[in-house]
Amino acid sequence: MMLDKNARTAVFIDGSSLYYTAKALGFEVDYRRLLRYFKTNTRLLRACYYAAIPETEEYSPLKPLTDWLAYNGFMLVTKNAREFTDQSGRRRLKGNMDVELAVDLMELSDRIDHAIIFSGDADLRRAVEAIQRRGVRVVAISSLRSSPPLIGDDLRRQVDLFVELGDIASEFTRRQGDPVSRPRSNPIRHPADIMADDDLDD
Repeated sequence: MMLDKNARTAVFIDGSSLYYTAKALGFEVDYRRLLRYFKTNTRLLRACYYAAIPETEEYSPLKPLTDWLAYNGFMLVTKNAREFTDQSGRRRLKGNMDVELAVDLMELSDRIDHAIIFSGDADLRRAVEAIQRRGVRVVAISSLRSSPPLIGDDLRRQVDLFVELGDIASEFTRRQGDPVSRPRSNPIRHPADIMADDDLDD
């Protein structure tokens, strides 16, 4: 991925999208390394992480991750995920963060040169088109190698550059099953595993 050390850059991470893309490719994201990667290679102004949190009084396993992100350089954007029961009677959660991500893209577009989006959702195409007209270069990071592909054709055609997550994974991910040297209480490398357990949808 071609990055410019002098370009004012913002990173927008759809937490659910990145989690499922990395999982489909057999990786686990290390958010400390991810942040360091963009700070080293760009003039990083902001790194935003978007997460839908289950609306429950019970403790959420997502909390250690979101707490760590909020205290370690990420701007955390959350909302309540809605619970419903599908036709088979299975409990499911709905928590689409596209609107929140699109709003932040628009609000930051006058202050950045590059926008890096960790999402493949084609619903973002219009927001991407709008900020491109303001001179912002947009990169989408997702995957065509997964089955099915996790980036929509409309978004892939619209962005200035599509980057296959698997091609840059070594910069900020690790293979599932690799040993992890960290304290038990350290949530840095823990993606939102609850999303898989509760089948969080986009």
